[in-house]
Amino acid sequence: MKRYCLTLDLKDEPGLIEEYTEWHKNVWPEVVSNIKRSGVTDMEIYRLNNRLFMIMETDNSFSFEKKAMMDAADTKVQEWEETMWKYQKGIPGARDGEKWMLMTKIFSMCEQIHAENLEELNHR
Repeated sequence: MKRYCLTLDLKDEPGLIEEYTEWHKNVWPEVVSNIKRSGVTDMEIYRLNNRLFMIMETDNSFSFEKKAMMDAADTKVQEWEETMWKYQKGIPGARDGEKWMLMTKIFSMCEQIHAENLEELNHR
């Protein structure tokens, strides 16, 4: 299993942010089905003001390339994505038309503790 973290900004307009939140209370079943078929086992989206943060848990069959191909072939997903562009904008550094940007992990407490435990074992 892998975890991916991505970020995206919404247009900084309270009414649009509220609408976007409402859309995500009842995501179209076809969109959810497409996400599951791509190998995503869980997905959560968090919001702070107009900044979004997505956590995706995936199985070993998942790839961003596979997901992009599946999305492009699914008219309902394309309709959803087109609707969501009303609310979304690329973050600084995103290329034209680029939405969710993959984030780089810079800290893991579990990895830190594991490394400390290994270091302790090596000094015994």
